[in-house]
Amino acid sequence: MTEKCRPPFSCLDNQEENVKKAITITLKIINTLIVLIVVLAAVALVGVKFFGIHLYTVLSGSMEPEYPTGSLIYVKETDPQELKEGDVITFMLSESTTATHRIVEVIPGEPSPGQISFRTKGDANEYEDAGLVDGRNVIGTPVLTIPKLGFTVNKIQTPPGSYGALTIGGALILFVFITDSLVSDKGEKKEDKKKKEDSDKE
Repeated sequence: MTEKCRPPFSCLDNQEENVKKAITITLKIINTLIVLIVVLAAVALVGVKFFGIHLYTVLSGSMEPEYPTGSLIYVKETDPQELKEGDVITFMLSESTTATHRIVEVIPGEPSPGQISFRTKGDANEYEDAGLVDGRNVIGTPVLTIPKLGFTVNKIQTPPGSYGALTIGGALILFVFITDSLVSDKGEKKEDKKKKEDSDKE
């Protein structure tokens, strides 16, 4: 047996219930997206290291247009013996400085027999690099480039940017936790109410 909605409360209960359902679904979608973004960001910035990939920021225009200034490059560890002329490599200039240039010549037997060195040059540079790159200083070859993201990642990895990133990440996780709790509580209350109504009818 059914009962028609009567003014002035015509279908208000149903409308309120639909609104609540829409809000619940929206919150679940938002939470899922937040979790997905956080996971992807963690994998993209940290997880790739477990696969022998390192992140670097392009600080100069020596390799433009292929690697624009400010780009984030993903560098995969590579065996120097497998490199050839024309490959782009990222290598150590010093303990704290790296460079990414193209190989223009492979020189076996340097600096000693059984080892290998490379002559390099930036695509946008007029001249070759002054010194040879020892194969032992080669980090790897770029496998992915994301323009303009490098400077942002640099800020996130160093204070105060890292503090801001942690604060935002914590706030997002807290938001997901609170909204999930609210949705769960509403669902439980609704179920308890329904059980009570069914019990009263009996």
